[in-house]
Formats: sequence, C-alpha cells, structure tokens
Amino acid sequence: MAVASRLAVARVSPDGARPAAAAAAGGRGRSGLAAVRLPSTAGWVRRRGRGGAVAASPPTEEAVQMTEPLTKEDLVAYLVSGCKPKENWRIGTEHEKFGFEVDTLRPIKYDQIRDILNGLAERFDWDKIMEENNVIGLKQGKQSISLEPGGQFELSGAPLETLHQTCAEVNSHLYQVKAVGEEMGIGFLGLGFQPKWALSDIPIMPKGRYEIMRNYMPKVGTLGLDMMFRTCTVQVNLDFSSEQDMIRKFRAGLALQPIATAIFANSPFKEGKPNGFLSLRSHIWTDTDNNRAGMLPFVFDDSFGFEQYVDYALEVPMYFVYRNKKYIDCTGMSFRDFMQGKLPQAPGELPTLNDWENHLTTIFPEVRLKRYLEMRGADGGPWRRLCALPAFWVGLLYDEESLQSILDMTFDWTKEEREMLRRKVPSTGLKTPFRDGYVRDLAEEVLKLAKNGLERRGYKEVGFLREVDEVVRTGVTPAERLLNLYETKWQRNVDHVFEHLLY
Repeated sequence: MAVASRLAVARVSPDGARPAAAAAAGGRGRSGLAAVRLPSTAGWVRRRGRGGAVAASPPTEEAVQMTEPLTKEDLVAYLVSGCKPKENWRIGTEHEKFGFEVDTLRPIKYDQIRDILNGLAERFDWDKIMEENNVIGLKQGKQSISLEPGGQFELSGAPLETLHQTCAEVNSHLYQVKAVGEEMGIGFLGLGFQPKWALSDIPIMPKGRYEIMRNYMPKVGTLGLDMMFRTCTVQVNLDFSSEQDMIRKFRAGLALQPIATAIFANSPFKEGKPNGFLSLRSHIWTDTDNNRAGMLPFVFDDSFGFEQYVDYALEVPMYFVYRNKKYIDCTGMSFRDFMQGKLPQAPGELPTLNDWENHLTTIFPEVRLKRYLEMRGADGGPWRRLCALPAFWVGLLYDEESLQSILDMTFDWTKEEREMLRRKVPSTGLKTPFRDGYVRDLAEEVLKLAKNGLERRGYKEVGFLREVDEVVRTGVTPAERLLNLYETKWQRNVDHVFEHLLY
C-alpha cells in the first residue's frame, strides 16, 4: 500500500489555519517509495505559534493523526520528502555562543538568561517558547533562539537564499542580543570551548531532555558532559534535490569535515590554560557517545541511501519520548523497539512522525541527515566567521562543478584515512600530515573550489571567505593565533579572550 494513501499527517499551518492532510510528493526515491509531503517552507523550519508563546520546540507538538502504525517505509518517506528542486534550495545557519557576566566573567545563570529572553521578546517582538513555566527559547517567523544545556545561546536561522541575507540575519541577531545584554552587564563570547570555568561552574538549564542526557552521558563516554555544557559550534544546513544528490553531498561533506574543523579551529583553552588541542570541541566528540557520533563509514558504501540511514537511526539508542508536555526517559531503547510498542517506560505506546523527527535531532554524526543535511564540524567563533562557514559549504556543495571536483578529489580516500583526519586534526590542525603533504594543501585546493563555486552562483558572495583566506594561506589556525596571544600579549592570562572574542 502506498505510504501516502495509508498515512495521514495533520499539521497546524503557521497561520493557525485548518490542518491539512499530507499528500504524495510526486517523486519516488531509489526504493520506489511514494514520498509523503510534509508541509514546511524548508526542512529545518519549526512552525510558529500564536498568541505570544508556543509549545516546547523541539520537540514538536503538532497534531499528528495516524491511520495505521508507522512503518519503516514511512520513516524513509519522511527523509525523501526533503528533496526539493535547486531553485528552492536555501541556506540555514545555526550558531552558539557563551554568555558571561562582564564584571566577573562567570557563566550566566538561567535567571539572567530568562531576563535576556524576556527582553528580546518585549523589545524585538519575539514569541516565547515555554516548557512548563520556564521560557526556554524564542521564535520569530522562521528564526528561533534556543538554549543549549549549559546556557549556550543559539540562533537557528531562517532558510535564506543568499549569503548576504545570512550575514544580515547574523548581524541583526547579534545587535539585538548585545542591546539587551549590555544593559544587564552580560556579554557573549565566540569560542568553541569554555576557556575558563570548570564543569561544576556551569549552570544547568531547566529543560527536561537535558536532564535525561546529563544522566545518560557518563554511561556511554567520558566527555559527554563537556560536550553538553562547555562547547559551542556553528553549523550549516543545506538542501538536496534527490536521493543521489543527498548521497553525493553527504559523502563530500563527511570527507571534508576535518578540513573545516582545521580551518575554523577555535577552542585551545580549558580552565584557564592551553588544553593541548586546537579544537578541543571536535576532540570531545570522539568520546561523547560513539553510538550516535562519528564519520559514518557506511555513507560511502555503494548501497547507501535514505533507507540505510533509517536503518542506522533505528538502532541509535533513544533519549526520550515526549508525551503530555513531559519527557519520558527511554535511554538505552531503540526506535525500532518503540515501533514495536516495546518501551517499558511507555508500554504499548507507538511513535508518530513527530517522535521520529525528535529522535533524529538526538543523533550527532559529523554530518547529520534530516530533511536536509547539517555540516557539524566547526567551532564557534567571532561574527565574521559565522558568515564564512556557510560561504565555505555553499560554494562547495551548491555548485555542481565544485561538488564533483570534491568527489573526485576524495574518491580514493580510505575509511582509515578519513578516520585519521578526524582524530588528528583537532590536535594539529592544518599541519596534520596527509599522504604526500598536509591538510593545509587540501585546504588551499578546497578553498579555491569554494570560491569558484560562489562565483558561479552569481550573487557576489566570494568576499565572505576573506575571513579564512589568511588562515589557509599561512596554515595558522584561529586557535594558534589565540595561543600566541596567550603566551605574549596576554601574559598567560586567558581572561583576555573574553574581550578579544566578545561579540
């Protein structure tokens, strides 16, 4: 039975209009499945609520009506529904930053964050996102602001057509945050890892899913709590037109993720001194939870496609199920168990597509597939680099000639070589040896391809890559520049980084 004929998905539209049933997308993936069209302006957009506050997001709480239990084919069709023609491709940028008290440099607590969120809502017309009685985020059109576990402040940007729009969005967001924060004596830091404070100094945000993760992380790795509470990243979300286009972009993105990690390496400090890495944030992911992170070697198999990613995600241990505005701890169980009604914590409960959507957000590989692809390998950084990272990936993956050149360049890289780059780049950056040269040599070639790809787009976007030109030309990463300042001008006092990388 075709998926669209046996599965009705009712979703509340952004303007609060009557829910409409999903219809077939009209295309078929390699598996021959009819795709369920899930209405949304773009894959990563959360729908806006009304009346000034919306439900906790994620997870979503849209109305979902299942005529029959979900099947694996439905889960594949969900991913297939992300396919869109090139003229509808957009750019989404997400970036996190550390809030701190300007006088003490201490991390800001939830009460202070609540006041910032309320100030942004009142002054700049954002809708509040509530969890129980706590404001935990904001929404405005297709943008949202959310809180990471240790209070890291994240903007999930709207899906935009050009990098000029992306950079304007970044500038507007930082202006608003600065305007509200300065009045409260609060600043924001663009860095990949908390440079000064211990884990015990970091406040915990009142979000149910984070409590579940905090209890679970020490059971599956040694660095998961550092990931949750002391890291900041920037990521870029990009579209694909078909299953084959997704596969090509996924492979290119995974192969080059260590190159991006090196170029944007910006987390060399921990608890007041150098930590031995250029990107400690990236290294942390190597022992956070290897059941849900890493380089996904199966993406390079000939059999890879939407179905194979679903098979992988079905076996990734779950964190939670969200019911009646409460998180139910389901750690250790798989989504496959859930589909069979075998969750001891929610006996007989069966998943909806919202549950699947939420589960996909708890998987953390270097490139993540949802109804779009997320490039996840870069450290948080100052505002100019927030524009440079999307420029890097758009130039490479949204231009067919550059994309094919990357696939040709990386075609014979072995699984072992890709993993070696992933493991060593956090320590040695652009100076990491690779074959007959260094990662810097790869970066030079890749940056040239990115520039050429942007030129062919015709939007005059190449200038956004100037921020990384010198990094690649000299082979000196942002982290190494910070370490040099630490040893010289800063006289080994890491406090200066709070002023140096203040937004």
